[in-house]
Amino acid sequence: MAKSHSRKGKPGKPTDASDDADRTVILPGADADPTLAPTSAESAATTPAGDSASAVPATAETGAGTPPARVERKELVGSLRSKEQQRARDKARGKPKAAVAAESAAGGVLEWFKSVGAAILLFFVIRTFLITAYSIPSESMEKTLLVGDYLMANNALFGATLPFTDIKLPALRDPHRGEIVVFRPTYNEPQIDVVKRVIGVPGDTLQMANGVLFRNGKRANEPYAHYDQGFDENIELEGFGLVDPNIIPERYGAKNHLPLLLPSVDKQRYRPSRNNWGPLVVPAEHYWLMGDNRDQSLDSRYMGPIPREVIRGKPLFIYYSYDKKDLGAAFPSFITAARWGRIGDRIR
Repeated sequence: MAKSHSRKGKPGKPTDASDDADRTVILPGADADPTLAPTSAESAATTPAGDSASAVPATAETGAGTPPARVERKELVGSLRSKEQQRARDKARGKPKAAVAAESAAGGVLEWFKSVGAAILLFFVIRTFLITAYSIPSESMEKTLLVGDYLMANNALFGATLPFTDIKLPALRDPHRGEIVVFRPTYNEPQIDVVKRVIGVPGDTLQMANGVLFRNGKRANEPYAHYDQGFDENIELEGFGLVDPNIIPERYGAKNHLPLLLPSVDKQRYRPSRNNWGPLVVPAEHYWLMGDNRDQSLDSRYMGPIPREVIRGKPLFIYYSYDKKDLGAAFPSFITAARWGRIGDRIR
């Protein structure tokens, strides 16, 4: 007699029918939910014979065909209903496409505003703490700086000013003699940024005789000084005469010299001119500023010493320059009239 073998049964012991049922694998049809298909012997035993096409039984040991187990129709219908209900719940939890699109558009606008805000903040940080652009509108600094020169200036060196305020941050140092500085004088209305050179610092004694500058009793070396007129000009005591219409008359005139003159000077007979004035002492927290073009500059000779608090920056280099007087330049004039050789020049 042949012996039958099985993983559950012992050698020589026939395999029980219930063992075969336990090892039956139920494969559901294409439209059934595999997670709900019966796999136990109990569900296989209760499957109607008419639904044998919905399941493909096979023995785990030999793969020989056995009567197929039927998947109960109510379980199949329940599986389909369960899927429909799940889709309905997912749809209920989700949002309409229009709402999703609106949210996406709102998110894009928010990101755009964030980017623009960051750019504006970066601009103010750079403009406040690092560098600022200035232009030269007059001839007061020729030949060092020309009308139409555009400068980059260091704001942090002399103490940056917070935007839209008069609050100054701590400075790295004070201006030195001979440096070119940008300042915003109080004698202009409206106030504008002006570029001049530092001639005297607090405590210096200054005097000019026949166009020659003396500092603390010694002749100053001024290779940058430029004179383009052959005559002198009186500085009126009060703000009279041909002056810039933007100048406040009350702040203009030789009266600004009087509190600074040495005791040896007779104030009653003091009559200064553009090339002859002093001797006077620069007061504390003030600087004596003058243009390099000595015959074309409204500066401390007319306005008196400049307060330290209005000095804003130190020009570094020329980043662009073009000749505004070249009216015959071909279009576009900002290219054809550009002074390419000056671009990038350091300012000394």
